[in-house]
Formats: sequence, structure tokens, C-alpha cells
Amino acid sequence: MATIPPIGRGKNWYKYFQFDEQNETPTEIRNILLIIFTLIAAVTFQAGVNPPGGIWQDDKGHIPGTAIYASQKKFYYVFLIANTLAFSYAILVILSLTHKFPFHFELWVATISMAVTYVSAIFAVTPKEAFKFRFILITALVPFVVRLGIHIFHVCYRKIVN
Repeated sequence: MATIPPIGRGKNWYKYFQFDEQNETPTEIRNILLIIFTLIAAVTFQAGVNPPGGIWQDDKGHIPGTAIYASQKKFYYVFLIANTLAFSYAILVILSLTHKFPFHFELWVATISMAVTYVSAIFAVTPKEAFKFRFILITALVPFVVRLGIHIFHVCYRKIVN
């Protein structure tokens, strides 16, 4: 097992741990990215299902089962949109990195089911008067629309160049 020399005070640790295309294989990078984006998906899913501050347990002026954080509407909007964007991008990257893997269809079904569960959980814990759900649905589609736009641009660009 090779030992890694310690980083001296004058060394830049950011450059030291940076991606090295000549020493790292695409398989290693794909595995690392799958771990990272799976963790992001898990954390954002959990945050959506169990929002910060928890949910109201009693009915004393509140609707039981709704997010406490939703009482601060602007901050809750920011939280839901940012969390949903991170969750959607994580799903997009996971599906992209596992394209043509064995059981790819089953992975798609499980991922879509997880996304539906995420959205239904957000709908369940968000007070109906507190949020306009179209923003969440649009935010969830942004990563896929952006990736599709990039793909279309590359296809059109190749046709123009060739």
C-alpha cells in the first residue's frame, strides 16, 4: 500500500486532491460520483419528508402534520425550491451515470417512485394556503429541461459544423 506524503504548509491542498485525468479511471470517477449524488439524494429526500423544525403535533392554532417551518413562508419557499432542485439534479446524475446498467428499467421505476413519494410528502406537510405547488413541480423539471436543452444544442451545433 502506497503512502501519501503529507501536504506541507506551502502546498495547496485543493490542487493536491483535485481530479487527475491521467491517474484516475472513468470507472473510479463514476463510482465516486454515484456515492456523492446518492448521498445528496438521500439527504434532500429526508429534508423534504421531514422539514427543518419538524411538523406540528397538536391542533392548537395549527394543522397537525404540517411543517412548522412553513409558518415562515418566504424562507420555506427558498428551502423547498433549493431542496427540490438539489434532489432533481441528484436523480438526473444518478440516472445518467447508470445508463445501460443491468436492471436499468427497474432503476427508473424505483427512482420515479421515489420522486413521486418526495413530491407527495412535500404536499402532505405543506399547509395548502402556504404554498403554490406549481413552483415545486417546475423546479423539479429544471434539471431535466436544462440537460435536454444542452443535448439539443450539441446536436444542432454538430449539424452546423459538419
